[in-house]
Amino acid sequence: MKEHLSDLSHSEMQNGIELTILMPCLNEAETLAICIDKARQFLNRASIVGEVLIADNGSTDGSIQIAESHGARVVHVPTRGYGAAILHGINNALGDFVIVGDSDDSYDFSRLDLFVAELRAGHDLVMGNRFLGGIESGAMPFLHRYLGNPVLSFLGRLFFSSGIRDFHCGLRGFRRTAIQELGLKATGMEFASEMIVRASLKRLRVTEVPTTLSPDGRSRPPHLRTWRDGWRHLRYLLLNSPKWLFIYPGAAILAFGSLLAGILVQGPVHILPNVTIDTHSLIVGCMAMLVGSSCMSFGLIARSFAMERGFLPVNPRVARIKAAVSLERMLLFSGVLILIGSVGLGYAVWTWAAANFGPLTYNSMVRMLTVSCTLVALGLQFAFTAFLWALIDIEA
Repeated sequence: MKEHLSDLSHSEMQNGIELTILMPCLNEAETLAICIDKARQFLNRASIVGEVLIADNGSTDGSIQIAESHGARVVHVPTRGYGAAILHGINNALGDFVIVGDSDDSYDFSRLDLFVAELRAGHDLVMGNRFLGGIESGAMPFLHRYLGNPVLSFLGRLFFSSGIRDFHCGLRGFRRTAIQELGLKATGMEFASEMIVRASLKRLRVTEVPTTLSPDGRSRPPHLRTWRDGWRHLRYLLLNSPKWLFIYPGAAILAFGSLLAGILVQGPVHILPNVTIDTHSLIVGCMAMLVGSSCMSFGLIARSFAMERGFLPVNPRVARIKAAVSLERMLLFSGVLILIGSVGLGYAVWTWAAANFGPLTYNSMVRMLTVSCTLVALGLQFAFTAFLWALIDIEA
């Protein structure tokens, strides 16, 4: 019968199934049976029409046979990876709602009442929060508990205005069609972040419920790799937030450089009785201006590109900036900067020629050359940025 089920269409198989309890699986023979049994107990106790679905990622330890013997349906995932397994499972799930959790017995599938209640109340995504529900001794490594999860969850809330405080909880429930419409693509561990990021950007109804975390029931090490997977999550968050990756840091660096250069353009400044800042600090300020303006240019282009590609929503402010800052206006502004800088360079050359190309007063000449070269460089950078920004808008 199981072989025939996999050949039926989704509409033929659904038959009013409300909930799919989905478990990704890769050689989980030690704990899979108890997870399936707990899930089936919950469905029976709560009188929910549902199924237990195992998304197998290539198990070779008998997990498939265990799953089928305990009444679960198994789908075979052609691509390796945590995200790939869950995506394949979602696309093959029969329930209107899906609750997904790791099959290592760290989550209690017999206690999913809060998830179902919030899904029935209309939420599109219900996240478990292990910090609210309780983390048993030995269930989470020290670095994950006090550094990785708190920092990455904080960045996720900051970057995407999400209220989720446990971004990487492995137990979460969602309305299947709502998540399918997000177009999730990550095949690795960063899938956990992608789901929340996309849901936040699409303004889905998202909430959290307390859940407990128990020690991994397996005798072998987990698939998770602390530094590698932590970096993959951080990388994903940064790449999906150009304003925090480029624009905000760039604006801060540009403001610092402009302030420093503006103070020192007329001459040295005494900030303490024995401390004076002069041309060397002016050079630092001008370099900061170049770096900051480059970061902001990257941010605007990256945000525009992401909007064109459709993986970030249209931002009205960026659209207004694009409408106001045309290629021609940017080139005119660039021309003004280049002209002012060129006048300064011309004056420096004229001063040098007047001295028969001999030695010049160090501070005044360095100050003039530094500011003038910076203005020319900024002008050229803005001009090239304008052309690249316009290039993105060319229709294929």
